[in-house]
Amino acid sequence: MEAARLVTSPAQQRNPAAATVDRAAYVAVLVFPVLILAGGAAGYFFAPTVQQASGWTNTLLGLVMFGMGLTLRPLDFALVAKRPVPILVGVAAQYIVMPLLALLVCWILQLPPELAAGVILVGCAPGGTASNVVSFLARGDVAVSVTMTSISTLLAPLLTPLLTLWLAGQYMPLDGASMAMSIVTIVLVPVVAGILVRLVLSRFVERLLPILPWLSVLGIAAIVAIVVSGSADRIIQAGLLVLLAVAIHNVLGYTLGYLIGRFTGQPVPVRRATAVEVGMQNSGLAAGLAAQYMSPLAALPGAVFSVWHNMSGAVFALLCRGPMLAPPRALVLPRTTTPLATAPDAASPLNVAPRRPARSTPSLARVRAQPVTPFFPRIPVRQFMTGLSMPVWKCR
Repeated sequence: MEAARLVTSPAQQRNPAAATVDRAAYVAVLVFPVLILAGGAAGYFFAPTVQQASGWTNTLLGLVMFGMGLTLRPLDFALVAKRPVPILVGVAAQYIVMPLLALLVCWILQLPPELAAGVILVGCAPGGTASNVVSFLARGDVAVSVTMTSISTLLAPLLTPLLTLWLAGQYMPLDGASMAMSIVTIVLVPVVAGILVRLVLSRFVERLLPILPWLSVLGIAAIVAIVVSGSADRIIQAGLLVLLAVAIHNVLGYTLGYLIGRFTGQPVPVRRATAVEVGMQNSGLAAGLAAQYMSPLAALPGAVFSVWHNMSGAVFALLCRGPMLAPPRALVLPRTTTPLATAPDAASPLNVAPRRPARSTPSLARVRAQPVTPFFPRIPVRQFMTGLSMPVWKCR
């Protein structure tokens, strides 16, 4: 008869705790769009009630940016001096590729002026707050991703209003100076304050890191609810057109971001991080600014982008990882058992039992794979909550 022995595959040799957190992060990225969709549904079905909270948009944005600042450290900015090329390439692509792609999408689809201005504002926004987690799931360079997001966010008070005024000013009148001051107030100041608070209260902030992403997504969901409530009467007519524009914009951003990383000679992990940073935008900021300085309908592309880019980011991570997100497998290698040696002769001068003959090396041609664990194991609540923050910092 033949017996079988298990040989662990590379996926099984990983730390089981890290693998669990890995899956938890992936599940959390899939949960993000669900929460934001719930916020959009609440804004649509309870528009009169939600609209009463429209004055809280900037406050919610400031809280989201403050939470982002709490996750940053001076080490994130030191990478600019150590590895300037990928950082400069990614940030330049962020503020060149996405605004021009937004203009191209508006021209191809012949969007109405309000929707066109909203799509362009999304393209001029800095990198998205969830891009670091998606870079981790896509096996990208997480340190580069975090630094790109940080630098693009700090440049937003200058570049976002300038680019928006230049590209979207043809569609509707804009107050670039007031928009710049608002970005300083709701982006730059909270981010810097979060960094300083982490420097002073590092131990306390470390305990809060697991829940910060969830607080941020709840804030973005509330912003989406407010934005949708302002244009609930027109969302049915414009919804499909906005979804098409957002999808084209986002997918082209991923594609061109990856190609730019390839043409500049960056390694594959940096290409993936660049693709994610270019394709994913801070759509919550774009929606809030559009609602304040444009119109409720112009804020709709930012709200739709908040849902779409999380789902597309999860798909991008699947495509990058390939079989690594498949169920862990065990390689079953058949072998032929060898009969045990007979007992030694009592009269033998060496009254010692002979060693068991060495096992024959199994033939790799007869290897077959069998799944041994389900794709989504039972994830403890604590590990699920830390799935968005812990892997990012451990990957450094």
